[in-house]
Amino acid sequence: MAIPFSYNLRNLVVRRTSTMAAALGIGLVVAVFVLVLALAKGFAFAVQSTGLETNAIVLRKGSNAEITSGIEREIAESIAVRPEIAKDESGAAMVVAEVVTLVVLPRNDGADVNVTVRGTAGDRVLGIRTNVRLAAGRMFKPGLREIVVGRSISDRIRNLGLGDAVVFSRQDWKIVGIIESGGTGFESEIWGDAAGVQDAFRRTGVFSSMTFRLTDPTRLAALRTELESDPKYQVTLKTEAQYYADQAGSLSALIGILGTLITVIMAVGAVFGAMNTMYAAVGARAREVATLRALGFRRRAVLGSFLLESTVLSAIGGAFGCLLSLPIDGITTGTMNWDTFSELSFAFRITPQILGTGFVFAIAMGVVGGFLPAVRAARVPITQGLRQI
Repeated sequence: MAIPFSYNLRNLVVRRTSTMAAALGIGLVVAVFVLVLALAKGFAFAVQSTGLETNAIVLRKGSNAEITSGIEREIAESIAVRPEIAKDESGAAMVVAEVVTLVVLPRNDGADVNVTVRGTAGDRVLGIRTNVRLAAGRMFKPGLREIVVGRSISDRIRNLGLGDAVVFSRQDWKIVGIIESGGTGFESEIWGDAAGVQDAFRRTGVFSSMTFRLTDPTRLAALRTELESDPKYQVTLKTEAQYYADQAGSLSALIGILGTLITVIMAVGAVFGAMNTMYAAVGARAREVATLRALGFRRRAVLGSFLLESTVLSAIGGAFGCLLSLPIDGITTGTMNWDTFSELSFAFRITPQILGTGFVFAIAMGVVGGFLPAVRAARVPITQGLRQI
């Protein structure tokens, strides 16, 4: 026979001060845990969602990032005429050869950070990268010192708004447009005319990468084999989606590991807090437990009742922690991407799955913290408890 659940609820209300203290500790741990998961989720989304499965990217063999890659103009022109590359309505190949470099600019907080500058073809790039759109202003014109900047980096870098002028490579560049891409990595970049960027950074005749739309994504494997096996090219080929997914792996994993370590340390304290609360409850309710045993409730019923009470306590804390973390959803932060050595802006992303994980984590803390006190309650001798009446 099970002890009525109302008995546990009554005891939580009667001891509301200790209940609230334990629930608050668990709630704070859950909030930190949720925010760590949201941080890692936001970073991974910003990087992994940047590329498209319908696009392919060409890098120099042995390079893992565009910043360390180099493709000569002759090789780029040879690849650009491949039949696997799709054509637009005018019959032009949907391909861009791009040069990628870094500039140092001051953030709004005064810290200097590396920002990615991408030299590309303004008349074709938006047709290839359909996940990027012009949000304000216009695209840059070829041959002019004009640039467009990503929405995220525009908000975080000083004097990088529409109409401003920024100096890099000893030249003034006018910002004529703002681009958006749903919070992906392109929002952390500056785009300008490829020839102009090559000239400014003395990269004439060399591109960092090539990106093109595939006529049929299923033919990518055959094209990769052909290009990578030909010693003339010395390139590597992968989908744009895979390229950016590879970049997200190491730092996203590190964020998760460090965050989990911090959370575990905090969780130990919260578990001991819940355990002390339950031990105090057992000590104060020895005669109640003895009375329950005298009325015929078995030890397993007592154990289950106290374990349930600890779980409910943790569930209250878990719900509070999840609610506490919600205002952080969507807030933008940034870090350096280790693969590109540049600033990457991204937003905390709290999803229902993350909230569910945080709530389950709270329940687990309640079970762990309440088990030993529940065992102690179940072992209270009837005669010893009744002597306190």
